[in-house]
Amino acid sequence: MCSIIGFHGRQDAAPVIVKGLKRMEYRGYDSVGVATSVGSEIRVKKGVGRVDEVNSSQELYRMQGSAGIGHTRWATHGGVTRQNAHPHLSNSGKIAIVHNGIVENFEELKEDLVKSGYVFSSQTDTEIIANLLQRNHEEGGTVKEAMTRTLAQIRGDYTFVAIFEGGTLAAARRQKPLIVGVDKDGYFLSSDVLGFIETTDEAIYVENENFIIIDGKLGIYDFAGNPKNFPITKISKEFADAYKGQFAHHTLKEISEQPETIPKAGDNTADAIREAVECIKQAGRAYITGSGTSYNATLVAKHVIQKHAGVHMEPVISSELPHAPDIIKDGTVFIAVSQSGESADVLEAVRIAKLKGAKIISIVNLLTSSLAHESSINIGMNCGPEIGVAATKSFTAQLAIIYKICNGLCDGVMKLDFDGAADKISNILKDHSTVRGIASELRDVSDIYVLGRGIHHPIAMEAALKIKELTYIHAEGVPAGELKHGPLALMDEKVFAIILNPHDSTYNDTLTSATEIKARNAKIIGVSDVHSDVYDYWIKIPKTDESMYPMLEVVTMQLLAYYAALEKDADPDYPRNLAKSVTVR
Repeated sequence: MCSIIGFHGRQDAAPVIVKGLKRMEYRGYDSVGVATSVGSEIRVKKGVGRVDEVNSSQELYRMQGSAGIGHTRWATHGGVTRQNAHPHLSNSGKIAIVHNGIVENFEELKEDLVKSGYVFSSQTDTEIIANLLQRNHEEGGTVKEAMTRTLAQIRGDYTFVAIFEGGTLAAARRQKPLIVGVDKDGYFLSSDVLGFIETTDEAIYVENENFIIIDGKLGIYDFAGNPKNFPITKISKEFADAYKGQFAHHTLKEISEQPETIPKAGDNTADAIREAVECIKQAGRAYITGSGTSYNATLVAKHVIQKHAGVHMEPVISSELPHAPDIIKDGTVFIAVSQSGESADVLEAVRIAKLKGAKIISIVNLLTSSLAHESSINIGMNCGPEIGVAATKSFTAQLAIIYKICNGLCDGVMKLDFDGAADKISNILKDHSTVRGIASELRDVSDIYVLGRGIHHPIAMEAALKIKELTYIHAEGVPAGELKHGPLALMDEKVFAIILNPHDSTYNDTLTSATEIKARNAKIIGVSDVHSDVYDYWIKIPKTDESMYPMLEVVTMQLLAYYAALEKDADPDYPRNLAKSVTVR
């Protein structure tokens, strides 16, 4: 995923663009670049690194021109180099472009352009679009006509923004997000409302397969060039709160917000939860899909819904559904879980399910996302912006919504107490000293195994994922009952094992597994409300109802991963090679 921004207004665009890129940096942080139009010239500055680094070295903020475009990249086509950084100029130098997504037919288009004398200076597919726009514009006609011809030639899922000589901006959207910010002093084009929320809360959510021309006025068209209406909507102010405040990192801030976000998860769409419950009851079974952290949430859903409601809930990894699409039948309920609502694998799974006749229910943080548009019922996480690349508060919001759906399916048997859980998490968050001390012991560890049984196994997988993402330590979530079927062979004095072991129905069996690991001299970190001499280190969590332990456990694991990242001098907000949502397959 990459961040894209454009600005056309009455002031120099570059400082506005740099500020927007900084707020959207969670979407990509390999390289940064800005292009502006000054008279008949397009000027480009770019480099490898984070926004602050490139802005300082290239003095992006000093670039002149009241129209411009900017980009932060997460590499897909081509390595992380200055040549591959966006914006990319067309051969004439009269058009520059920033792009998110993939041009699927770039090889054949590039071959055709090369035969026509075009030269390419990068390994990206983005230059294809810039040079197609140049050729189509030079063959005669307006910017609008160049856009319609170019859009007819390229295949794939993408968003791009181009700046033409003289300052005209043009942008197009196919499956990837594009939002227009409307301000009294100009227009923004952005892949995220955070790109302009400091300036304006008025936005146009561009429909799929539409394009935009801004040349002093705003025009929106379908891909055939027909004018489109564009209602202006107000952005929810909760998405403006993307500052770290007194916290050192966004990740720590978002971990710390969970006592507030858990109780209100789904409250903005309570009717949708009730509607989803009725759909699942009528179907009698459902599939639920997600990627990464969201997939781990689907595993919790399977456990609690089958246990408490007796409804068959089958998790599917989103990227696997294209290889087994026939499992989805007409009338199936298909639940998609995604923080961003823009993950390519999730969207592809949803489109397959729709073609098979499934009813789509989404659990998503942004109700204007691509996933929300694809869904019949949308349930909002209601947890505000999550800037840290590794999911934290969005995961517990997903769990809260899943529990609410489950409680509806079993007519309130679960007796959920989210306010009580929030109070217990607040107590965990009051004192980080124990977790931070244990994190210091992990600095030179190469392997960590996280064990859990029943509902705790998905949390073990999520804990291992957080450790991998933030610390780059190899970590694996293991079903505690499977220890003797392979994982025990890996246990020795160099290994740390984290045991998720609250005093519930799984306690005694899991403690036996910990004892077997201890006998192989591995170090044991116990996460429990009850102390045991088996543990070398003990992370104490409050006692709670069995179904609510996962929320307490995962918060401690998020903290452990965060502090272990600091011990290894890794940036917990921006893990290497990862972006917030993966918008390419």
